[in-house]
Amino acid sequence: MPTLQPVDRLEFQILIDNLTDSLSTAPPNVTLEWTALMRAGMRQLSGRCQCCANHGLAVVVKAFRGAACRVVLFDAGPVEFAVEYNGTRLGIDFASIDAVVLSHGHWDHAGGLPIAFDLITKANGGRAIPCYLHPGMFRQRALPLTGGGLLPIREIPSPDDLVAKGAVPVVTTEAQVLLDDMFLVSGEIPRMTSYEKGFPGHKRRSEDGQSWEDDPLIMDERFLAVHVGGKGIVVLTACSHAGIINVLKHAQSSFPAIPLYAVAGGFHLAGGNEKIIAESVRDIGTFGLTLIAPGHCTGWRAVNALANAYGDSIVAPLAVGKIFAI
Repeated sequence: MPTLQPVDRLEFQILIDNLTDSLSTAPPNVTLEWTALMRAGMRQLSGRCQCCANHGLAVVVKAFRGAACRVVLFDAGPVEFAVEYNGTRLGIDFASIDAVVLSHGHWDHAGGLPIAFDLITKANGGRAIPCYLHPGMFRQRALPLTGGGLLPIREIPSPDDLVAKGAVPVVTTEAQVLLDDMFLVSGEIPRMTSYEKGFPGHKRRSEDGQSWEDDPLIMDERFLAVHVGGKGIVVLTACSHAGIINVLKHAQSSFPAIPLYAVAGGFHLAGGNEKIIAESVRDIGTFGLTLIAPGHCTGWRAVNALANAYGDSIVAPLAVGKIFAI
């Protein structure tokens, strides 16, 4: 495993999420959307000033060490307009983004990549930046329909598409440390638990493109990790198709001498995975986390179960515009 060096502090802002929520209370280290909008220049509250929620995830992650700040865009949501719409309102400094990490090959995380790179390169004077990808991301996927048959999922941009937008693709299955050793993109996540089965019914195109094949494990999904000095490892996970417990087990085994501090992202405990909420909520407590921030595909039943089990001081759900400081 490559070496990850500690940072002094970490800040991540939710650029796109399924939820908007500026009325619920939050812990002191979490800034709500309306406050974030006012910091970015909003002087009058109105519908056109607020962000839009959308089924997907995009997170702007800032790591600080001394006077240095390095920034990663972790996923880019489902659709181009949401990146620009929310980014403009939140005052995102696209020129500051040093790298992009795509967690896995689903449209709700990759659909906004083209405009994200347009905004980044326009803001930074045309400088190409790395985009971390897994080689298994690029076959088309499909979801099972209740009455039978399949619903194809739109393909994600190819490496060549992204090169044309100003990306330098880094396509590998191996873990990668990036940006002054402040960030780690995991390798493939081992499946360890007995109850986390991935995404039953999920399909992908065969290599020859002529048929569909089972793809419940979605092995191209990876997480992003940062070591905050004096606190521990912060894990950003997109959909947790490996299972949120498997994600945390792999993070724990990757850094055996460092405690896990926080996990944020989609836990994919909605739909067919609602049946494993009890086991997942039980076992997430074994990691001694200080912050659990579920969002995107976690589902309200699982968020409710986590809040009931661990309380408001630990569980702070994601919502668009929120800023988490660690």
